[in-house]
Amino acid sequence: MHRFFVEPSQIKEKEIIITGPDVNHIRNVLRMRTGEEVLVSNGQGTDFHCKLTDICEASVTASMMWRLDGNAELPCPITLFQGLPKGDKLEWIIQKCVELGAVRIVPMRTRRAVVKLDAKKEQARQKRWMGISKSAAKQSGRGMVPKIGPVLDFSQAVREAAELDVCLIPYELAEDMEHTREICSAIRPGQSVGILIGPEGGFEEAEVAEAIEAGAKPITLGQRILRTETAGMALISVLAYLLEGQENFTEQ
Repeated sequence: MHRFFVEPSQIKEKEIIITGPDVNHIRNVLRMRTGEEVLVSNGQGTDFHCKLTDICEASVTASMMWRLDGNAELPCPITLFQGLPKGDKLEWIIQKCVELGAVRIVPMRTRRAVVKLDAKKEQARQKRWMGISKSAAKQSGRGMVPKIGPVLDFSQAVREAAELDVCLIPYELAEDMEHTREICSAIRPGQSVGILIGPEGGFEEAEVAEAIEAGAKPITLGQRILRTETAGMALISVLAYLLEGQENFTEQ
């Protein structure tokens, strides 16, 4: 079933008014007709099962049939702080990490990052990044659209990550997989988690030291060195596996 996101102001007592680019998508791409059913999300974890009742050029009206409290979110909000990679790799990272459950992705400038964005390019790319996030959220059945950016300097990103309950920094020189298992397994539902991922050249030792001093926990992702576009997804997948279904976990 097709899913669309709306602002809370578009949700009325018994109907929802869809506007913007989704109107063209419904009318001219999907060629939907009145009477067809859709899911409409308020972007905050609640879905509404609706029936299309009016399709106009500027808006689409959907009548609410019933409300669904979403359950597609991970028990822990995960923020990925991603070192700027080359080319369009960040778009792929955003798409896949949104599918895996990240609630926020923050691009960051690091010392070994080759990419340099001026203010004009950054603004245009952030709009595109949010579009990719929204599309991935729709595809994966998410009840919210993860936020992207703005681009931060490494030190700014570390300060933000340090405010979260847990901050992890995968590092190719880190060892002791058992210690990594203990750290990841100790994370509990409700805790906020930050993940710091370097660019193609990885982090400089001084950056790792800065992050550790701020409270980040260095971990290993195994004996293989992963690409920047793989590392974040690998760790989010591990955390999702450990956390999924723990919402109802209670200490005995």
